Amino acid sequence: MNRDLSYSAVMSRKNEIMKKAIGIDYSVFESGSIAFDYERMMREAGYSLEEIQDIQSSVSVGNTPIIELRNLTALARKLAPKGKGARIFIKDEASNPSGSFKARRAANAVYHAKKHGYKGVIAATSGNYGAAVASQAAMQGLKCIIVQECYDSRMVGQPEILEKLRACEALGAEVVQLSVGPELFYTFLCLLEETGYFNASLYTPFGIAGVETLGYELAMQFREKIGRDPDKVVVTHAGGGNVTGTARGLIKAGAENVEVVGASVDLSGLHMASDKAFNKKSFTTGHTGFGLPFATWPDRADVPRNAARPLRYLDRYVLVRQGEVFYITEALAVLEGLERGPAGNTSLTAAFSLAQEMDEDQIIVVQETEYTGAGKHPMPQLSFAKQNGIDVRFGNPSEEVPGTNIILPEHPSQIKARDYDLKKAKLSYIKNCVNNNKVTEVNKADIDFLVKDAKTDEKFVTEALTELGIKLI
Repeated sequence: MNRDLSYSAVMSRKNEIMKKAIGIDYSVFESGSIAFDYERMMREAGYSLEEIQDIQSSVSVGNTPIIELRNLTALARKLAPKGKGARIFIKDEASNPSGSFKARRAANAVYHAKKHGYKGVIAATSGNYGAAVASQAAMQGLKCIIVQECYDSRMVGQPEILEKLRACEALGAEVVQLSVGPELFYTFLCLLEETGYFNASLYTPFGIAGVETLGYELAMQFREKIGRDPDKVVVTHAGGGNVTGTARGLIKAGAENVEVVGASVDLSGLHMASDKAFNKKSFTTGHTGFGLPFATWPDRADVPRNAARPLRYLDRYVLVRQGEVFYITEALAVLEGLERGPAGNTSLTAAFSLAQEMDEDQIIVVQETEYTGAGKHPMPQLSFAKQNGIDVRFGNPSEEVPGTNIILPEHPSQIKARDYDLKKAKLSYIKNCVNNNKVTEVNKADIDFLVKDAKTDEKFVTEALTELGIKLI
């Protein structure tokens, strides 16, 4: 049977394609105009923590070490007021088989695919998840296709993305390279339909649950090593799965009083799907071009209901600048003898600043690191920025303008974590729920869902809905 492969026809079949490629009927979790039963979805469509731990340990994923950054802590204390400067730790996820925490998600997704008889897996990602899926597929003997946005319309690719392309191919995956734009999702759907492979989405319940082991391990390791839970955990925020899974793992460990802080690189004004902006940014993930859209509308993902719900779990959200992350990347290597990639160093940049607000006897943890490679180092990234007309210089990072310049700090005291107003994000989320679901009235179930999903109270939600002209029934 010949199928219509026009863009409009394929997009009209997306729900049918996704249901076959994931095996989840999301409609059973629906309960209102806006609401759905999130916890039931996580429980019935995912795996228990114990099951995931067994899956991951069988493929050498997880149980990564905690490392104290004594020299960076000492530097932070020199810059902090007397008595301030929390101890800084990292959880070294670069020791996973594919070099990042994404191995936790991939181990679960690929295991699920093999268990249900799929012959291969497909993932649409330009990040570390591609290498993670390729690695796990190789271990499980499954075929693997990774769909990447690699280039702008001039066929110029970013060093970091091309490094991840290399990693995926080295691990046996077929990589489909695309230019930035709407063709990514269309091509992804076509491949799922053509091959019958499993959609190893970042945003399924079992994918997100795979990260829960990270938060759980972190709490248990600190209790064993230090005798208590850390005070803050800083998580690089992009699509929201890292925040969601880590926070849920902390909760399952009983570490509910740990403050969860999201951190993104401030790329305000650069659209993540813009051909013009594609090579004007030096960070391919962990930036506001992903962090804010996915926080304020998580269901923009490649599944009907995204299991990554960052606003449910964020206590605080901070932004750092590109130049600051490059600086901390170099400082980590020079002061601590650790070369790590930019994603985890985004959180480390924030943690270095936040530690200076905290007391010396407190603990702040960067919950993941990632491997580094030729395209991820600061030098090729900065050289690429210069080639694309970006002014790279030393100065005050607060004056940095994304897409125009990258300003490296003249002194580490200039590194600052700048708060983003979560209230603003929550209001945007509620507005998006109303607009995207085309609702004119909501019931108590919808309101209760929004209270939980935005981590707020009923008064906040009802006032926001009233302001939008929505009838409360």
